[in-house]
Amino acid sequence: MAEAQAKQTTEKYFEDQFDDEEVLYVFRKHPIVMRKGLVFGLFGPVLGIVPAAVKPDLGFGVFFGGLLAGCLLGLIIFAPSWISWHFSVFIVTDQRFIQITQKGLFHRAVADLGLSQIQSVNYEVSGLQETLLGFGTIKMQTYVGDLVIHDVHHPARIQKKLLSILRDEGVNANAYPAPTSQKSNHIDEETEDIEALEEA
Repeated sequence: MAEAQAKQTTEKYFEDQFDDEEVLYVFRKHPIVMRKGLVFGLFGPVLGIVPAAVKPDLGFGVFFGGLLAGCLLGLIIFAPSWISWHFSVFIVTDQRFIQITQKGLFHRAVADLGLSQIQSVNYEVSGLQETLLGFGTIKMQTYVGDLVIHDVHHPARIQKKLLSILRDEGVNANAYPAPTSQKSNHIDEETEDIEALEEA
């Protein structure tokens, strides 16, 4: 028994995972979300070779040294974007849907939603860029509000997987809140009282 519990502990995928919780699916956003960091990071090598480009007589040592320093600078500039993308994950377990958002180095947010609260899962691919690169938006309607996830890689595939998990876990993803039975009973009782008065 102790060995089984130890095995469960070592196999935890994320820090807040319950002992009896199983991870069923994990996905991230499209790498396109790193484009801004990549563009700014490319300026590093360019800046590194500027001294050798301005004064060619400095020699190849300055050129390659500046290029190396520029590449390191570019990696430093690009690193926060990569960290935000890599550590921002969406985890589906047999109990809940978890959104972990990493912003830079020192900001992390976690949103937790029970699978039974999910009403519907839809996706949208809009525009030439999203169509060519294969990313879009996942829209989840829940009892506590809508959850919109932008820049998702292969949204159709992810939507199909999410619906499959919800079906396997006994959750009807197409169910919408129905009128309460108390309100319906109250209306029926008022109707019966009116009919009784008319007969009298």
